[in-house]
Amino acid sequence: MDLVPALQEPLDQPLRSVLGPATAKVMAEHLGLHTVGDLLHHYPRRYEERGQLTHLADLPMDEHVTVVAQVADARLHTFASAKAPRGKGQRLEVTITDGSGRLQLVFFGNGVHKPHKELLPGTRALFAGKVSVFNRRLQLAHPAYELLRGDTGDAAQAIDSWAGALIPIYPATAKLESWKIAKAVQTVLPNAGEAIDPLPESLREGRGLVSLPEALRKIHQPHSKADFHAARDRLKWDEAFVLQVALARRRHADAQLPAVARTPDPDGILTAFDARLPFTLTDGQRKVSGEIFDDLATEHPMHRLLQGEVGSGKTMVALRAMLAVVDTGGQAAMLAPTEVLAQQHHRSVTEMMGELAEGGMLGGAEHATKVVLLTGSMGAAARRQALLDLATGEAGIVIGTHALIEDKVQFHDLGLVVVDEQHRFGVEQRDALRGKGKQPPHLLVMTATPIPRTVAMTVFGDLETSVLDQLPAGRSPIASHVVPAADKPHFLARAWERVREEVENGHQAYVVCPRIGDEEDDAKKGSRKKSPEDEAEKRPPLAVLDIADQLAAGPLRGLRVEVLHGRMQPDDKDAVMRRFAAGETDVLVATTVIEVGVNVPNATAMVIMDADRFGVSQLHQLRGRVGRGSAPGLCLLVTEMPEASAARQRLNAVASTLDGFELSRIDLEQRREGDVLGQAQSGARTSLRMLAVIEDEEIIAEAREEAAAVVAADPDLEHLPGLRTALDALLDEEREQYLDKG
Repeated sequence: MDLVPALQEPLDQPLRSVLGPATAKVMAEHLGLHTVGDLLHHYPRRYEERGQLTHLADLPMDEHVTVVAQVADARLHTFASAKAPRGKGQRLEVTITDGSGRLQLVFFGNGVHKPHKELLPGTRALFAGKVSVFNRRLQLAHPAYELLRGDTGDAAQAIDSWAGALIPIYPATAKLESWKIAKAVQTVLPNAGEAIDPLPESLREGRGLVSLPEALRKIHQPHSKADFHAARDRLKWDEAFVLQVALARRRHADAQLPAVARTPDPDGILTAFDARLPFTLTDGQRKVSGEIFDDLATEHPMHRLLQGEVGSGKTMVALRAMLAVVDTGGQAAMLAPTEVLAQQHHRSVTEMMGELAEGGMLGGAEHATKVVLLTGSMGAAARRQALLDLATGEAGIVIGTHALIEDKVQFHDLGLVVVDEQHRFGVEQRDALRGKGKQPPHLLVMTATPIPRTVAMTVFGDLETSVLDQLPAGRSPIASHVVPAADKPHFLARAWERVREEVENGHQAYVVCPRIGDEEDDAKKGSRKKSPEDEAEKRPPLAVLDIADQLAAGPLRGLRVEVLHGRMQPDDKDAVMRRFAAGETDVLVATTVIEVGVNVPNATAMVIMDADRFGVSQLHQLRGRVGRGSAPGLCLLVTEMPEASAARQRLNAVASTLDGFELSRIDLEQRREGDVLGQAQSGARTSLRMLAVIEDEEIIAEAREEAAAVVAADPDLEHLPGLRTALDALLDEEREQYLDKG
């Protein structure tokens, strides 16, 4: 984006010049804080009320904690040791209390003198250290501490001076305790008055939000809960609004790009295709197709996200969009994340189109086109022919993997790019394919992973969204159950009996494992002796090759069992899928290569081994492979995790609902949002400090509207220098590229 020079922000001052090089170094290395502004935006994690202290009874083991408590008792013990044989070794034991529980502090050797003088009964202080257990009692060994006292030694006056005030507890590290961060914040807090406000004044006043300098002061130094709430509401708006402005500018820039309007021919291939469909489209498919056709008819590129439950008929909607483009003489490319999926799409598209996919061949229909497959493992002759068909325009539709992106691939007139399972492609890959059109092609992104509305507005905020939430007629319900293999081994035996019953009734089954099983280091991983407690957690995940052998020789003896995984040769994978689809295999033991797109209506049962090793959304995706025909589906989630574990709760949630949107909320709440602008949406790093994507849906929706209005009135933000500055801070180089490439 062509950003004009932003105002020089006083908060850009490096921390070394304010706090000194030693503290600045620790802050940079351990907290990623480099400037005054970074530190002012390092908000407290929580606040301690001095009158209502932390529950010592609830302290987490092995975690670095900060507590506020009062010394109840302090005893100095002298003992003999190797270092002090004459009984001169010293140990100070201090017991602190907060009314809810007691905690022991221990100091040894030379470290006892200062606390022995300062930590007298009745003294209150902040204590920080790592919680451990000694003699079955919680303790902090050699904690750092900061006394809480007033300006004078008079205890009553000291209590009055800080009673009721809130003590900020910061995200800290062992190298830098919370109160040291608090002192550093106090040093730079006067600079908060220089902060340039990114929110337009009319917006701030209209919503009754405090100014940015006031918000920063109140978040770090609240005198009451009302101060904190006012600051938090304001800072949440900053994050939501600046992010939505970035996305609104992206949408605005896209709307300025030229594209070829694609309006289907009333007597063309789309009409011929619709006429030969053996079923009617669902209302949802018709509505979403209408939204897509409206976009395709405009002279700027469509950028649309199509999200739909597993089996809601997204492929049909995408194919009709591709045929609409072929009607105009253009070409459409569908990008799939794996070869198995590309081959599956190619098969299903050619089957749905029939003679309409036989362009240039004997028996091809009047409006027919060619549908070609392009993957990395194709033979040289087939590949050459596919490339020629694309370059001449003979092929109207191409379906492929990232092989489509290579330099050699040239299109005659690329009009539409369909990306399946968006989250599996890097931005660069989509960008490279979009660059192959003479003018920017229209873009349709599909995902079967339901995305909560708020996440769609942030992660995919530069795309318009269509949702298919209605299953086509004929789809059957899926019953899901958790199988606790460790607690109740007979449940697992019954699971294999159920698989046999499905096969005896003429159906087929999947067994899914997290791992392939031919990895070199498996033996090493499995060789270490483990206790029963960590067995389920620490052993290698169950593997396709091992489980297939065990089943074929044991509970599924006599059934036709085959394996499918990502390291097989492409031709072998395709042959296995064809046999399974044709009903020549009873049970397919596979990795998650079957997660998306594989369509075998006769498969009714799925057993997922080590189900706790998969994410919520992934389990939902896998489950969607069964119940695709008229017979009901069955999904069994096998786990060895104990009943009280978080993993079991996650599996219970999956078993209790088929609503993908509900499950995606659960998934997101567990993973956190990730960096909504970064490419890794994993929860490890986030540009959101105050805003919670799930909880703050209303703020995000309102911020999106406000941002769209601001950008429409002033696309380059010439009259809003503070907003430009905030945008620059948000859009570091990596994130700006992410937005630019859409």
